[in-house]
Amino acid sequence: MEIPEMSRAEWEVMRVIWTEGGADTNDIIEVLRAKQNWSDSTTKTLLRRLVGKQALTTVKVGRQFHYSPLIKEQETMQQNANEFFDRMCEMKQGSVLVDLLKNLNLSKPDIETMQAVLADRHDNAPDMVACNCLEPV
Repeated sequence: MEIPEMSRAEWEVMRVIWTEGGADTNDIIEVLRAKQNWSDSTTKTLLRRLVGKQALTTVKVGRQFHYSPLIKEQETMQQNANEFFDRMCEMKQGSVLVDLLKNLNLSKPDIETMQAVLADRHDNAPDMVACNCLEPV
């Protein structure tokens, strides 16, 4: 399934639904009111947009709707991260990643996994990554 482009606000809605594995309208509204101070109508508008973008599916349960994700959280995050790095000069991606690592909240297992990946890549890595911003003449 193609992953749609989402606004920051739509991401907030998806984070609630991914965390819960699906949620009812009232539960989503309650969480986002507390977290973002959004009105009911703002949250309902975002839910409708996400259904229209085929990121969510909805089923009426009693007097309210239950929303379930149609897109997977990990795949969506990975696609967005790839798109982010694709927009920048390859020569500068490493320094951006280093800055991110300095500021991200990482677990020990995450750090160990990253160290293993970096160790595997080290021997075949170039001494310098070339700039890819301009077409070769």
